[in-house]
Amino acid sequence: MDNKRINKITPKKHLQEAMGLPLGRGDESPAGTPEDTGTLEAEEDGQGEEEEVEATATPSPRPSPSPTPEDAITYILGRLAGLDAGLHQLHVRLHVLDTRVAELTRGLRQLREAAGDTRDAVQALQEAQGRAERLHGRLEGCLKGLRLGHKCFLLSRDFEAQAAAQARCTARGGSLAQPADRQQMEALSRYLRTALAPYNWPVWLGVHDRRAEGLYLFENGQRVSFFAWHRAPRPEPGPAPSFPPHPLSPDQPNGGALENCVAQASDDGSWWDHDCERRLYYVCEFPF
Repeated sequence: MDNKRINKITPKKHLQEAMGLPLGRGDESPAGTPEDTGTLEAEEDGQGEEEEVEATATPSPRPSPSPTPEDAITYILGRLAGLDAGLHQLHVRLHVLDTRVAELTRGLRQLREAAGDTRDAVQALQEAQGRAERLHGRLEGCLKGLRLGHKCFLLSRDFEAQAAAQARCTARGGSLAQPADRQQMEALSRYLRTALAPYNWPVWLGVHDRRAEGLYLFENGQRVSFFAWHRAPRPEPGPAPSFPPHPLSPDQPNGGALENCVAQASDDGSWWDHDCERRLYYVCEFPF
């Protein structure tokens, strides 16, 4: 009988140890009382009911199914289809932009061609206007001025520097006066004296020594072969001079490097060197 009791108590002790329950006093003895046995069974039933309640209250989540290779391929194909649609839209927009750029380029080329034609037309008109002005200047010079052989002289009563006077004569189809010989010089002197009498005005000629001091050239580059420089009159010996001295003495040229352009006095036709920037009347000559 003792062996049977030991066999009954031993599995219960093992169960308490497995569940981590403290061992009672009765467990220390080889035999247990019926009360201890009932208490242990009640505790085991209570713990079983708590485990069932916890299992019912918190059910374990079901694991989500892992994606299959077919699902991954379907996702990739969907993404590729979306990218292909986006690329198609970009290609359509690029085609529209290319068409617009081509139209703008064609319009710009047409505008450039029209601008080129307009520029050519304006240039042709300017050239025709220049020819007309030069022809008009030559006709006016010979009709209103002095005609002498194969050239005509015309006085301008505008005050200009020597270079500006040359430019205005050139625009009218001529040049500043370049008397080629003594005969032309004397005829030009008479013309200026008559036009400006009773006053004495210096008038620009087309003569200068800008290239080298003392080397006088015409505007066309030819070297001057004769001169009509002013010379102060020398009083004759006696109690009184025979005539008063010239108001613009002394002898010319006397300006050196500061006066490189030549003007002619309208009263006696003598030449004077002046600063080229001085503003004077000028006389143009035109071919006839």
